[in-house]
Amino acid sequence: MKTPPKRLLVPVAVALLAVMGLTAAWWWLRQSPLPEGLIQANGRIEGDHYLVAGKMPGRVAELFAREGDAVQKDQVLLRLDAAQVDARGEQARQAVVALEAQFKAAQTGLAMLRKDAPLTVQTAEAGEALARSQRATALANAAQAARDAARFKRLAESGTVDRHRYEQMELASQVAQNQADAARHGVTSAEKQLAQARLGLERIRAREDEVAALAAQRDQVKAALAEAQSVRDDLTLKAPAAGIITTRMVDVGEVVAPGAPMFDIVDLDRLYLKVFIPANEIGKLRLGLPARIHTDAFPDEPLAATVRHIASQAQFTPKEVQTPDERVKLVYAVKLYLDANPQHRATPGLPADAVIRWKEDAPWARPRW
Repeated sequence: MKTPPKRLLVPVAVALLAVMGLTAAWWWLRQSPLPEGLIQANGRIEGDHYLVAGKMPGRVAELFAREGDAVQKDQVLLRLDAAQVDARGEQARQAVVALEAQFKAAQTGLAMLRKDAPLTVQTAEAGEALARSQRATALANAAQAARDAARFKRLAESGTVDRHRYEQMELASQVAQNQADAARHGVTSAEKQLAQARLGLERIRAREDEVAALAAQRDQVKAALAEAQSVRDDLTLKAPAAGIITTRMVDVGEVVAPGAPMFDIVDLDRLYLKVFIPANEIGKLRLGLPARIHTDAFPDEPLAATVRHIASQAQFTPKEVQTPDERVKLVYAVKLYLDANPQHRATPGLPADAVIRWKEDAPWARPRW
């Protein structure tokens, strides 16, 4: 057997030494596994998204926010052109003023009619009935007095009674007839008063109908004015929540359709880390468990989080999971919501590692990959 040349032994030795060095370094740097009671996972920070869309179509007149801007709740983001809406609103406003003046004038006229008509229909009807009753009584009395006068006239002519007695009965008959005539005039006057009362009532009712119609028109125009104001308010888009604008889909001068999304806002106070837990460990988790999220940007300042969502169905490991040995397993999606986001230092898209504690007495530790 031939001995290898000496010039080959040197490279082989160097290679062996390098492998041994790397192996030693790996053993030296290898970290111990996490303590019992902790589960580690990784993912990217996400957040609750709000798509800002308008209810009305229009042209973008003013733009107040762009990508990356931090906005507060109810902050104005943009305004659509409101020229047409303002014109309709001004027309409705002028109509309200005119109808309000007509309504007040009609109310004044109605009050005057009621004041000038103290005699009600019921009183006039009662007066007419009384006048008719009095006339009937007067007519009956006049007829009886006339019969008595005629009888005494025959008696006077036959000498049964003296003429003075006859003249008294004749006078009484004349008085009764005068009373009957007066009662007839009283009925006529009562009928006139009743007719006037009914005419006044018709005028009052007509004026009441006029007042009611004007009030209805005024309220209708007021509703149109309120609708115009509501439409104008809808032309101003505001942020539904505080957060960061991640996407802006429009620019000044563009015409947008109703319901078209214009901004995408992420709430920085509702961020979560979405991780995937292997099926053999998902049974250890439950809602409400504490977690700590570690980021490369703030390695020494982990963020406290809580398990708020555990998927009910398993899935194959998504491609974005970083560790190769986890990419061939069935996993469950879990969302770890941040308890707080101081200075909003955590932002959507930031990669992070998480440690979930499923045993209360387990000591916290940093993720170890």
